[in-house]
Amino acid sequence: LLKAIGRKEYSLSSWKQHLLNPKEANKFAIDWIFVVDCLNFSFWSDDKFQLTYKGNTFTGYWSLCAAINRAIDENIPIVDPSYFSTLNIDQLKYILRGDNENREMPLLEERLKILHEAGSVLMNKFNGSFMNCIALAENKCENLLTLIVDNFSSFRDEALFLSRKVSFYKRAQILIADIWACFEGKGIGYFEDIDTLTMFADYRVPQVLAYFGVLEYSAALMKRLQRNEMMISGESDEVEIRGASILAINLICSEIKRIYKECGESNAFINDIIADFYLWDYRREFSEEIDKIPFHKVRSIYY
Repeated sequence: LLKAIGRKEYSLSSWKQHLLNPKEANKFAIDWIFVVDCLNFSFWSDDKFQLTYKGNTFTGYWSLCAAINRAIDENIPIVDPSYFSTLNIDQLKYILRGDNENREMPLLEERLKILHEAGSVLMNKFNGSFMNCIALAENKCENLLTLIVDNFSSFRDEALFLSRKVSFYKRAQILIADIWACFEGKGIGYFEDIDTLTMFADYRVPQVLAYFGVLEYSAALMKRLQRNEMMISGESDEVEIRGASILAINLICSEIKRIYKECGESNAFINDIIADFYLWDYRREFSEEIDKIPFHKVRSIYY
């Protein structure tokens, strides 16, 4: 990560270089990002869901992006809230269809409910576009995060830990981060407090951290993971993995900043978002090796 940032091999502009991401920073891109991040959760499955689009086969999160882009190619107005607030389960199944008709993307019913709620809220409160929600935030992540979790219930990624409420807000934070990255921190994508966002506590980045020995699991926890035991959203092991991952990424970024400062390198930019993006991409590039480390499995709408 240190070398990639220092050599400018990975930066904010890397977001647009992904094959399926919007290439222009405009209202359409915001609407696209909003729909994708409404559905950005729980892609793992024992029988891998695959989707082939324009000659490339995608899995996981990218299969969702490919499905959305394919729908747009087919003139299905999937990023229009007047459409996705009322679509039915058969329409959603068609939009999210994979290469194997016997394998569905997980949690289709939950995805439908989320689209219905999100679309209705956009229509009733934000004049039909998430862009208007962003404008109300006045270039502050904290304001936008509050607007998201207060108005869109599926983004309220919270748990109780030792009798205290803890908040992860993985999808809400990545929604803000994707907009920031798409607009490269300019215009409506400028947030004066962008560095207050944490990494996005999912199941893949913790896996990478465990692979590199940054996270160390107890023997009992490792046995649970090796047995592919399903965890319950909000249970202590799950909350600890997610919380430790947030702290780990923050410490890594702090150390990288310290090293750059000592070296007098003022042009290298790193924060928890870019570190998360990099490690998530790294895991996909080296999945055959990293997948030897088990990841924690939770069937949840939050990640």
